[in-house]
Amino acid sequence: MQLSDRQRLLYLYLREGWRRFSRRLALGKISAVRFSGGAPDRLIVAPTDLHPADSFAGEEITAGRFPLAGRVLDCEGESPFALELPSEEFAVRLHSFGWLRHLRLVDPDKAAHTARFIVDDWLQSHGRVIGGLAWRPDVAAQRIIAWLSHSPVVLKDADYPFYRRFLKSLAFQVRYLRHVADTTRDGEPRLRVRIALAMASIAMPATASKMRSAARNLDAELDRQILPDGGHCSRNPRAALDLLLDLLPLRQTYVNLGHDMPLQLIPSIDRIYPALRFFRHQGGELALFNGATYTLANELMSVLRYDETGGAPFKALPSINYDRLAVKETVVLMDTGMPKSIDLSTTHSAGTLSIEMSSGKNRFIVNSGRPRFAGDAMRQMARMTAAHSVATLNDTSSSRISTSRFLGPIIIGGVSKVNVARAERDSGADGITASHDGYLQRFGLIYERDIFVSASGTEIRGRERFFKPGAPGAAIDKGTAVVRFHVHPNIQLYPASDNEVRLVAPDGEAWALTCLDIGIEEEEDVFFADPSGVRASRQLTLTMPLAETPEVQWSLARRR
Repeated sequence: MQLSDRQRLLYLYLREGWRRFSRRLALGKISAVRFSGGAPDRLIVAPTDLHPADSFAGEEITAGRFPLAGRVLDCEGESPFALELPSEEFAVRLHSFGWLRHLRLVDPDKAAHTARFIVDDWLQSHGRVIGGLAWRPDVAAQRIIAWLSHSPVVLKDADYPFYRRFLKSLAFQVRYLRHVADTTRDGEPRLRVRIALAMASIAMPATASKMRSAARNLDAELDRQILPDGGHCSRNPRAALDLLLDLLPLRQTYVNLGHDMPLQLIPSIDRIYPALRFFRHQGGELALFNGATYTLANELMSVLRYDETGGAPFKALPSINYDRLAVKETVVLMDTGMPKSIDLSTTHSAGTLSIEMSSGKNRFIVNSGRPRFAGDAMRQMARMTAAHSVATLNDTSSSRISTSRFLGPIIIGGVSKVNVARAERDSGADGITASHDGYLQRFGLIYERDIFVSASGTEIRGRERFFKPGAPGAAIDKGTAVVRFHVHPNIQLYPASDNEVRLVAPDGEAWALTCLDIGIEEEEDVFFADPSGVRASRQLTLTMPLAETPEVQWSLARRR
């Protein structure tokens, strides 16, 4: 390890130690007594929930079976909180109470009885002692939103004692969340806390000063996290959708009640929509970059129907650093950036310069995506450069991800500079040349990628190159690079020769990957971002022994 690496790690350890100490100091001693207080006598409104609901899931829950996070827990007549839960993600979903939405679609009496039984058990088992996953700020924020949104189900035919316990707990959780908001992990968790507090300030009786304070704090977080191009500071394409599912009901609740809107709420929503369209393939799926997982069609449509911004997708998102080459029905999306900060890198991938390519409704080349419900080991595997459609050097990721439990899975080194040059043509063709220094410190090489889409949209040409900075033509002594093209599982592969493979979609559309410089290998692969779970797939690779082949050119051409 070089001295600079040691210095960087020392800084990161000291920084994390200071952050933890400061948070503990700011929070002080957390106890139930500290956040005790009065309870509202009623709720003013039940905000809308735009998340899709599933009647089958609702029937399962009323029958005592919880289908959450890719697992099913059969309670056999007991409360789920009395049982060992299948996974941490399952526990997050259970304690967040978003599953209440599914009960809207089943028999109202059964739904109300089930909801009251489980909420009441949560109040007994977790509502009195602050601690553990149930009181993680982002989980508490989701629970507050869910309890407010689905209070008609929970409170239907409820007796007065339960009604008071429910409202008292809501008020208690809101007071707790106000106290921990500033110390919540940066990114989506902190913004969701501010959304929940703004929602509570208008859905529950509150003083005018508390409503103004909640609106101001939300404004500050929106202004900081929703960047000028509409992208979220995490650089996760899926974040835009998840945030809209909360921001749109919040906006509508402000409108319905006639309250003054937070100043940044509508402008932020208006900025997010074009960024969401930027990442959308023509088949409706969102691109799989930097923590994004699969997107169900009904999730996307539930927010796109409120889109009033219109217009064609942008060609680039300069604030979060992505580029889009779109000619006719052909779309190539490229990651041309790096994490905005260390704090925002916990789900960021080592996929700089990776691409996704679609034509019409078919995705042909993708990244492997993030598994939604898999364990931590598999989630970290999905962040490696090899899980992206880009080149790796010497089986090494372009960005280094910490394995320290103390630091967490942050990015601790690698890419520090990305150069991008756009090459739009009057003919309608489009191209981009980009390079990064992720392999410079360890191997002394710069990686450069050139992507060009023809004016007809029927051909994509690519060039992959490794070179020494300051001496682009100098010989490279050693090293092996592998360029990977992860193929969507729905695409069939048919080798035509050592240098050509055809990619055929279910509707018959076909493209051919050709590389005359070296042979194309077909290998086993894993697609992490499938709704059914981790799924087997295929990948095409170009292996470059750099002493002999420091540069290769390839093409993808449509075949009728």
